[in-house]
Amino acid sequence: MKTNLKWIIGLFVLILFMGCKNEADTQNQSNEAPTEQKTEKSGQAFIKDDVGKPNVLQIAIGSKDHSTLVAAVQAAELENALVNAGPLMVFAPVNAAFDALPEGTVDNLLKPENKDQLAHILKHHVTPGNYSKDFLKKFKKLGQASNGYVPVEVKGDDVFVGGAKILASVPAGNGIVHVVDKVILPEE
Repeated sequence: MKTNLKWIIGLFVLILFMGCKNEADTQNQSNEAPTEQKTEKSGQAFIKDDVGKPNVLQIAIGSKDHSTLVAAVQAAELENALVNAGPLMVFAPVNAAFDALPEGTVDNLLKPENKDQLAHILKHHVTPGNYSKDFLKKFKKLGQASNGYVPVEVKGDDVFVGGAKILASVPAGNGIVHVVDKVILPEE
C-alpha cells in the first residue's frame, strides 16, 4: 500500500510538473525581419469554457475570498497544473489565512526570485483525489504534491488538514476545493 501511494504521488508530481506541453519558440526562417512575439500565456488554464463544470482554478478565481491564493498561483505559474483532469483536492486558504502570516511574507513570496519556494508551498495544498470532508475523517495523513505529508485530525465534526480547518467544500469538474482557514506550510 505504501509503495502504491508513493507511486501515485510520484505520478501526480510528474504530471504536475509536465503540465501542458509547451511548444518551443521557432525563429523566422525567411529573410524578413522578426515580428514581435506574443507574450500571452498558453495552456489549458487559458481556454475559455462557459458550459463545463468549473475546475479548481476557476472556482478559486471566482471567489473574492481567494484573491491572494489566485495571485500566488499566477506568480508561481501553476495555472495549467490546476486545470488538469485530476482528480485534485485543493486545500484553498482564504485571504485572511495569508494575512495571518508574518508581515511581508506574502509580498516576499510573490517576488519572481522566490517562484520555486512559492510553488513548493502551493503544491503542499494539493493532493490527488476527490474526497469529501467526511471521507477525509478516515485518513491519518495525506500525501501532497510537494512530496510531503500532512496530518489529518478530526475534532468533533471539524476536519483539520495540516492544522488548517476545512470551512467549506466546493465540488469541481476536476476534483474538489476544500476552503481552509490557514496556509499549510511544509515542515522542511
